[in-house]
Amino acid sequence: MAEFKKSEINIEVVLDENKVPEELYWSADDGAIYKEEAKAMMLSMWDSKQQETLRIDLWTKDMPIDEMKKFFHQTLVAMSDTFNRATQDEKMTATMKDFCDYFAEKLELKQ
Repeated sequence: MAEFKKSEINIEVVLDENKVPEELYWSADDGAIYKEEAKAMMLSMWDSKQQETLRIDLWTKDMPIDEMKKFFHQTLVAMSDTFNRATQDEKMTATMKDFCDYFAEKLELKQ
């Protein structure tokens, strides 16, 4: 029987006394990444049995609002790209990209 390679991604969250994230770090052995600091994260996992998305959304209390807006915009653009790769639905991808442009325009993110 073939042996499968395993890869591990770790997330470390440092909380204050009120259990609010103060620091976020992530590590990925395959990417030679060890305890890289982050200010926010969104993790989504698909539960096929329950047919629902399981999510963890965290951000540190010192995450600036302007950076959060950029983070959301870039995440939406990445989701559009992933949706296209996963479904090859060009029409819906174009619609999603239009929304990303609208989002960036309304938040004045594009120069």
